[in-house]
Amino acid sequence: MKKITLLAAVIVVASFASCKKVYTCTCTYSYNNTSYSDTYSTGTKVKKKTAETWCTGLQSTGETCTLN
Repeated sequence: MKKITLLAAVIVVASFASCKKVYTCTCTYSYNNTSYSDTYSTGTKVKKKTAETWCTGLQSTGETCTLN
């Protein structure tokens, strides 16, 4: 019984580790002394690491993007 419980616990923890969800990325920049902000969505469920790479790729010169 202990082995079954341990196995079930491992499966539950593993399922949380590979959780996919829809992420948003907020990019901010300044133009003529005014700050602007744009929000983008992955649109589909992806892993966090994939979303981080995608969000970083949205950055351009003078712009800062953060994953939400």
